[in-house]
Amino acid sequence: MQDDVWSPPSVLLTVDLVILTLREGHLHVLLVQRGEEPFRGLPALPGGFLNHDGEEILDAAHRELDEETALTSSWVHLEQLAVYGDSGRDPRGRVVSVAHLAIAPGLPDPVAGTDATDAAWVPAESVLSGEVTLAFDHRRIATDGIEHARKKLEFTSLATAFCGKEFTIAELQQVYEAVWGTELDTRNFYRKVQAAKGFIVPAGTDRRSTGGRPARLYRAGPKTVLFPPLIRPAPSSTKRKTKGET
Repeated sequence: MQDDVWSPPSVLLTVDLVILTLREGHLHVLLVQRGEEPFRGLPALPGGFLNHDGEEILDAAHRELDEETALTSSWVHLEQLAVYGDSGRDPRGRVVSVAHLAIAPGLPDPVAGTDATDAAWVPAESVLSGEVTLAFDHRRIATDGIEHARKKLEFTSLATAFCGKEFTIAELQQVYEAVWGTELDTRNFYRKVQAAKGFIVPAGTDRRSTGGRPARLYRAGPKTVLFPPLIRPAPSSTKRKTKGET
């Protein structure tokens, strides 16, 4: 009797993108509206399948960033987040997603492409709270991406990825407040930032304003690991108000 020939199981590989930026002082995540099944019409994270031409995973992430949103990948801090492979996460079969976190300052309004019918920036809190229902397991992926960014702000210079090339310490504080979702004491924040040597360095120029003293500008420094770290405050009952709240 001839032995059965073993064949590997069929597994499909995708990339999904958690793209974060600040808009009007609040953290937003990019969502696209699915134009085809499954979950047609529901918002989802940008992403798609790897090409079958030897495409590398990181290259696929950059490609999807451009195809789904028309955002230029050179503007964006992009890093691998995690792998999601639960057997029931996609009704089309066994689909494993390599999720990536992307961050950039002041990103423009996105333009939907490929299988997306629309693309929009959505307040991160609306995703975290479940107010917005996402396709697949994308709420879990988005939540993981936002929490990953929050933790990295404590120990790395990731906050500067939300800023322009030059920025004020007040603008840097707005990044921490928006991502962490809490207000910070200005004097205490200034002291901690200055204590983290190499985190930021003077840009050598000031920003002129209509009133008061010119604001001193800084740029990202050479250090990517903060010492001492900027530890996130413990959660409290007071949170920053989003636009439209009273």
